[in-house]
Amino acid sequence: MPKRVLTGTIVSDKTDKTVVVKVERRVKHPVYGKIIRRSKKYHAHDEANSYKEGETVRIEETAPISKLKSWKVVERVDTHAAPETAEG
Repeated sequence: MPKRVLTGTIVSDKTDKTVVVKVERRVKHPVYGKIIRRSKKYHAHDEANSYKEGETVRIEETAPISKLKSWKVVERVDTHAAPETAEG
């Protein structure tokens, strides 16, 4: 079974080797049909304490590391990259 991978924003990096990642998803309201945002926070393992609050990261499901942690940070998502420009 493949491991789940989610993308979210770090909302806290205060604890040692742990970051809290907020993952947002958009769902359609069952009655009214309006698209609404739902979010959930995941505690993810960050071995080197290299990720900071506000960064967008990708997290992957793992075997439980502690009571709350069963995700690990895989990579930083580069959301602020400059768009490719055509020269000529």
